[in-house]
Amino acid sequence: MSDAGDADVPEPPDAAGGGQGSVDVLGTAHVSQASVDEVHETVDERKPDVVAVELDENRYRQMQGGAPDDIEATDLLSGNTVFQFLAYWMLSYVQSRLGSRFDIEPGADMRAAIEAAERNGSGVALVDRDIQITIQRFWTRLSIAEKLKMVGGLALGVTDPRTIGLTFGAVFGAFLGLVFGAFLAPLFGLDGLFALGVTDAATLQYVGAAGTGLAGGLALGLLFLPSLESAGRYAGGLVSGFSLRLLAGAAIGLVGCLALVAADVALGPLSPNGFESWGGYALRGGVGAVAGLGVGVSLGAIVGFVLDGLAEDTDDLEEIDIEEMTDGDVVAAMMEEFRRFSPRGAEALIDERDAYIAHKLHGLREQGYHVVAVVGAGHKAGIERYLSNPAELPPMESLTGTASERRFSPLKIVGYLVTVAFVGFFFLLVMAGVQNAFLLRLFLAWFAFNGIFAFALARLAGARWISAGVGGAVAWLTSINPLLAPGWFAGYVELRYRPVNVRDVGRLNEIIGDADRPMGEALEEMFDVPLFRLIMIVALTNIGSMVATFLFFIVVIPWLGQDIGGVDALMNELFRGARNSLELIRGVVT
Repeated sequence: MSDAGDADVPEPPDAAGGGQGSVDVLGTAHVSQASVDEVHETVDERKPDVVAVELDENRYRQMQGGAPDDIEATDLLSGNTVFQFLAYWMLSYVQSRLGSRFDIEPGADMRAAIEAAERNGSGVALVDRDIQITIQRFWTRLSIAEKLKMVGGLALGVTDPRTIGLTFGAVFGAFLGLVFGAFLAPLFGLDGLFALGVTDAATLQYVGAAGTGLAGGLALGLLFLPSLESAGRYAGGLVSGFSLRLLAGAAIGLVGCLALVAADVALGPLSPNGFESWGGYALRGGVGAVAGLGVGVSLGAIVGFVLDGLAEDTDDLEEIDIEEMTDGDVVAAMMEEFRRFSPRGAEALIDERDAYIAHKLHGLREQGYHVVAVVGAGHKAGIERYLSNPAELPPMESLTGTASERRFSPLKIVGYLVTVAFVGFFFLLVMAGVQNAFLLRLFLAWFAFNGIFAFALARLAGARWISAGVGGAVAWLTSINPLLAPGWFAGYVELRYRPVNVRDVGRLNEIIGDADRPMGEALEEMFDVPLFRLIMIVALTNIGSMVATFLFFIVVIPWLGQDIGGVDALMNELFRGARNSLELIRGVVT
């Protein structure tokens, strides 16, 4: 990320003489008016040489009106940059909500400390660690479950748990039901059940035409139709321009394909006989989607109801005395609660910063400065403990720099397994002597299937054509390399045209903090924020590639396997390849 603006960073005054200095640590609540008043009174009364504030250079520049940090396109290739912004957004959102509830700007205590220092002729020292390093170390140390909890917390800011449960239940239920009905039901002998016993050729032609038309029409609307935002305004806001594009595409595809069947006309690969062969897939998929929708909505409603009962009522915030947040017992309880949520995250967000700030304050004290340090109440006890026993301070080198990823994680293990499966699959087919033409078709199908899914979901998130194209083009490779992801490349290109900075976090907080805003309107406005759109482009491109990888083995391989006699014949070729490999190894060894 780039530096924030050109505001001058304050420097402490010349080194003080007269021996050992002193440090008074003032713990504040970042959203408390009483804390602001206390900061002014304390600095005015003690007139210290230096007022130390819990800020780094970038946050100080932003507070002084400097330009916010930008995400550099090259930063995306490190992999976690966008998702570190998610963590920063979550932390900022919590503070923003508290500030709105108690009618005070977050960080007002730090601003008050700087103003009081200038009024009294004191120097200002920035003693906090770079926020980018803190967030990177924080995000790296969160487990997958903890990251999902954070994302879930942001989702709860947009709507209530019941709506989230119903929405996710409906989407995942319908998708899984469609996949199971269309492609997996025959493997379990359930094709007749999901096809509702329909075998009539004419019926299957119309069903296949309807399914093909809807799928192709939705793709047409998503990928090719121009923006219909102006038409959406004429619709009175009931339907967005994006929804109109999808509806228009679906209508074109549906009417066109049904017309081909009714007229008994073929148009290239689209013909009544072709529709008949797809009719079984479409019928089973449709029945599966409806069944999955019912199951998903039911389970989602149950989960949403449970989460709604477990969620804290936000109205309880009105009963909180914000000034108690500077009380030691209350703060200790809050810190303990956060440690239970994420012990490793608390280490990066709290413990390491306690030590870092204490290092800085101890250095000022050793230079003979008399310092008033204004820090969050949650850091006060840890900082004072280190200042009382400087020998316990960890080395400064251990507190700076970015943290490395854990060597292994469940997602990486899955990624490596996919790599092994893909390479092993092709290797065994080669060892079995399968024709090169079949191997080429298999590879091209892998390339196209991954690319189409990644490209389509990138466009669904609002990516530009070139960004979605790059993500789709590299999806085949990133699917078998757990160290890469197509979303990084799509986001890299997107950032060339759509600048993103931390100011977007404030705009997102305003949107999700408006409880009266309808969910659909909130999501539409969030997509207008460059940071949110970038996050969705990266995430959905990656999801598209992952879904394609999963479906390839249960959809495409059985389809291509028909060229060599079906799935059973394909499995026999794999076993033959394994035997040939073992014989080759045995021959080399002996």
